[in-house]
Amino acid sequence: QVQLVESGGGLVQAGGSLRLSCAASGNIFRINTMGWYRQAPGNQRELVAIITRGGSTNYVDSVKDRFTISRDNAKNTVYLQMNSLKPEDTAIYYCNLNSWGVDYWGKGTLVTVSS
Repeated sequence: QVQLVESGGGLVQAGGSLRLSCAASGNIFRINTMGWYRQAPGNQRELVAIITRGGSTNYVDSVKDRFTISRDNAKNTVYLQMNSLKPEDTAIYYCNLNSWGVDYWGKGTLVTVSS
């Protein structure tokens, strides 16, 4: 059993910053990737950023140069630093962990960006 707990969401004005954190606990033997997805009302869940165990990263084009994903392998924690936030970044952000081909999800944290 793996648990993911996100924190750091909230309300921010356009142009502001937020930092999301996600801590994984439980029976974690090997984490392949950790990442962040988001889902806005009426939209499908989309990948925002992902980071491999070795530190390689990938971002959706709309957040490149504004968001930075990082991870602390010793703490099984992944972070998402979000700068220059835009109203279109408003969504529920979900933490994802992939271990041995199995995906685990957090319950999500709401990010609201006001114009």
